[in-house]
Amino acid sequence: MKLKITFLPLLVTFSVFSQNITAKLIDQNTKEPIPYANIKTGPYNGVISNDEGFFTITFEDDTKPITISCMGYNNLTINVNDIKKLNFIIELQQAINQLDEVFISTRTPNADSIIARVKAKLSNNYNFNLQQYNMFKRSTNHVNFKSLEFEIDKASHVKKKQLEGVNKSLTQLANQVKHSNMVQFTDFKGTVYTLHKDSIKLKVEKATELLDAKNDFSIDNIQEKMQHIILRYLDTTKTYKIKTGLFKIEDSLSLKDEDFRENNTNEFTVSYLNNSTKSLLKLSQFYKNSFLDNILNSNLYNYSIDDIGYNNEELTYVITFTPRKGKAKYTGKLYVTDDNYAITRADYNYYKNRHGQKVNLRLILGVKYIENISEGTIIFEKDSSNLYHPKYVKQSSGSYFYVSRPLKFIENSNEGYKVNFDFKIEGDNATKEELLITGHNTLTVLDFKAEQQVKKTPVIKLNAYEKTIWDDEGILEPSLEMKSFKSE
Repeated sequence: MKLKITFLPLLVTFSVFSQNITAKLIDQNTKEPIPYANIKTGPYNGVISNDEGFFTITFEDDTKPITISCMGYNNLTINVNDIKKLNFIIELQQAINQLDEVFISTRTPNADSIIARVKAKLSNNYNFNLQQYNMFKRSTNHVNFKSLEFEIDKASHVKKKQLEGVNKSLTQLANQVKHSNMVQFTDFKGTVYTLHKDSIKLKVEKATELLDAKNDFSIDNIQEKMQHIILRYLDTTKTYKIKTGLFKIEDSLSLKDEDFRENNTNEFTVSYLNNSTKSLLKLSQFYKNSFLDNILNSNLYNYSIDDIGYNNEELTYVITFTPRKGKAKYTGKLYVTDDNYAITRADYNYYKNRHGQKVNLRLILGVKYIENISEGTIIFEKDSSNLYHPKYVKQSSGSYFYVSRPLKFIENSNEGYKVNFDFKIEGDNATKEELLITGHNTLTVLDFKAEQQVKKTPVIKLNAYEKTIWDDEGILEPSLEMKSFKSE
């Protein structure tokens, strides 16, 4: 009897033990991956397939049905046992274009009238105030330095031979940076509490950073490494003023070695994570002059119906938008439900040769900056009260940068020793931010006030991807690049 009593609880424990499964979605005809499909493991639970079609779910019962839906494809209900039999590759069947079929005996609706109804129904379909969102966020940053030139061309108190040695070290640094793989992955999971669009609080449960510290070559980090090289021959007991371009920085700069030690703190500033999360959430909101509000401005954009079909069992219009005026910058598609005129998905990118912020002072100050990439996807999900909330938000941005100017270090002393230093940096920066909402509840004002956002949160720093870090967490499946990343 004792054996049976002991054994039975073990069986019960084993039967409810959760497991993970990773699978890939592909098009049945083209065999291409299907990104951003909705994989529902419950009425309001589930994940989104990543850019490469992969997703990971946690399950306790391998016979429980899972629903997979994506615009342009037939819905599929499947369970874990079925996925295993398919060798973890799931093919979705394309839905037949239904535009002519649906309107064969009726008049095709006008795209402008649909957009007008979308705007009229916004307050009925969306509410972002006083919400609690369970979320996961991932940031992927790349920097590609095309050109780096560092050189000390004159130092009033340094011997020529010593100067040649320092310039050689600077050249080695430039080559190291150019041939580095500068990529950083930051993940964190937590809860967002919203009062309104400009006021949110963030509680972080877990955070990780995947980065090769040897190849940490942000512009600030490059400047720090250059300063370390300069320290080899400057008098570190003195302070210096910096003169650059057309202006002079009057504040003294101390070049003591301890002032430039690498920041190895294993913490993130929560206010920074808060702001980046808030920016993504704002992309999915419809307040005046917001991103989506501008897309719905018929004075700025033209609209046309591209397709119609079923998405999550809702008849959905696919509306293409293109700029009507020069200050409109984007093109893309809006997915609008037929019954309540809610936008369930928006895809966007810069139209033709249009771009974001541009600063070109190359001839005057040696600075040029162009935001040349802005694209993304916003997906909404309907809750039990027929309100739509953000499910997934992705924003990819990129820019070209160029900085070229002389620096002059002037010693704060009677001698006033000077060091002239030339540098040029040119390259491209790319950032992808993704936000996945895994659940939500409504709040009261008292609930919001009761939450306290801390200043710092611990971060687990990794030099290689570790799958077990996020097991059973219900996150976005990492990209193949992230999985294969290892520091040198």
